[in-house]
Amino acid sequence: MQITGGVELPARREAIELVTADGLTLVGELSLPEAVEPVATIVALHPLPTAGGFMDSHIIRKAAARLPALADIAVLRFNFRGVTSPHGTSDGQFGEGIEERHDLAAAMEFVAARGLPDPWLLGWSFGTEVALKHGLEHDMVGAILLSPPLHRTSDAEVSRWSGADRQLVVVVPELDDYLRPAEAAQRFASVPDADLVPVEGGKHLWVGETQTRRVLTEIVARLNPGVLPLPEEWNE
Repeated sequence: MQITGGVELPARREAIELVTADGLTLVGELSLPEAVEPVATIVALHPLPTAGGFMDSHIIRKAAARLPALADIAVLRFNFRGVTSPHGTSDGQFGEGIEERHDLAAAMEFVAARGLPDPWLLGWSFGTEVALKHGLEHDMVGAILLSPPLHRTSDAEVSRWSGADRQLVVVVPELDDYLRPAEAAQRFASVPDADLVPVEGGKHLWVGETQTRRVLTEIVARLNPGVLPLPEEWNE
């Protein structure tokens, strides 16, 4: 079977709820490898809710569909406050990346309570803003930023990552709508140890199997590089 599009590979999947410090219930899903314990964990932070972003935005959905089986990685994804997806609706309303700090905190508390190993934040677009603004408050290995727009993140918030003993991987599409590689190099210059990854031909939404595979490969290269290259077929 070709691994493309909406293919969902075997995993242990569990609908979950996260309860925030300000009393909201968020809907989500935990996807675990089917037969082994995970070697690392992704906490996925989705794109902008007011532009249609949710926990099923395609890169995040495909990470949950493929990486537990292909790379022994656990994937925790959830709807930020006020967001609806096929999995349900989270309480509350959009918090401009500020109130979502409570959502991230609830997710990280869940990771700790379940004993999930080596958590990484995976932010995409708006999700990168939440990761950059609030991620350093939590126990995690690092953050992978996909298409960071840096609309809501100040230069001071970026510079806090310098010397923070957390890995920062910045994956920037060549043809991004908001922040392209040359500008990204300037905006992240205050974090000299950041790993800036320009993607030739890449676009903000990472549409198409070639771009999806590139993004998933960049993720796995940090969390479990020994399983690369990712297979393109699954033998059931």
